Amino acid sequence: MILVTGSAGFIGSKVAELLLDRGEDVLGIDNLNNAYDPRLKEWRLARLQDRPGLTFRRTDITDRRALSELFSEFPIDAVINLAARAGVRQSVEDPWIFYETNLVGTLNLLDACRASHVPKFVLSSTSSVYGDAKEMPFVEERVVDRPLSPYAASKRAAELLSHTYHYLYGIDVTILRYFTVYGPAGRPDMSLFRFVRWIAEEQQLQLYGDGSQQRDFTYVDDIARGTVLALKPLGYEIVNLGSDRPVPLRSAIGLIESHLGRTALINQRAPQQADVPATWADISKARRLLGWEPSTGLEQGLAQASDWYIHNRDFAQSLDLGRV
Repeated sequence: MILVTGSAGFIGSKVAELLLDRGEDVLGIDNLNNAYDPRLKEWRLARLQDRPGLTFRRTDITDRRALSELFSEFPIDAVINLAARAGVRQSVEDPWIFYETNLVGTLNLLDACRASHVPKFVLSSTSSVYGDAKEMPFVEERVVDRPLSPYAASKRAAELLSHTYHYLYGIDVTILRYFTVYGPAGRPDMSLFRFVRWIAEEQQLQLYGDGSQQRDFTYVDDIARGTVLALKPLGYEIVNLGSDRPVPLRSAIGLIESHLGRTALINQRAPQQADVPATWADISKARRLLGWEPSTGLEQGLAQASDWYIHNRDFAQSLDLGRV
């Protein structure tokens, strides 16, 4: 049985779905918090709950006792930790909750693996750990000791803690650094979800900076596939999962405009201090170790994300975008 934390989340629900498709037994846990509109988490969860092989528990990874009980109750063979507080800007406002989930929660899971002799641990990390690196593309061996946000710092700390548990207890650990994940039913606090909604509804599109900042957008199905591949034994590895094709925000907006047949009403705002000018993943290690590379280009992926919005318009339009 594979434990997937954050199983009602954007990536977690896709990973759980893929594992179930492969015939795996999945123990999904999620606390269904309000980091963003929980109705979207419930929407994703509802599409999984009747699947054979899935057991779901509403559990918070910061609750050490509850985790210990789960590890005692179920025969867990591997953990995929996708439960996290995510968001650069939000972490500047409330860093404490980011550390509680991303670091203490990871510690609780690692120690439960130690106590129950679970051999494999996969940790979701982020391209944000690279900070304002000037040398492109980002390679996993680069020293990343200057994070620009509490979010990035919390995820880097979780990476280091995971190495400690690998060293001390022999847990096989694979850390995946995700690069700007997007797709259908994506997080409403992420830029591409907001861009689709603002363009579809002919509302003002809030753009921080001039739109020249580049992001290595990666489609959620590709990320889920790479995450499942990371269950293989590797010792201790950090692996980038990205598209290897950075794109300016203005270009992404243009693709959404083209697909929806509407023009964005752009309100340009001052750049955010914690945002970086560009991200770009070197994915040669993912190709070599996991046999993985992305298969969905940005134009196709944005079309699918836009179509999901239109097909679920009443629901999607009602979702809270969070602080803009």
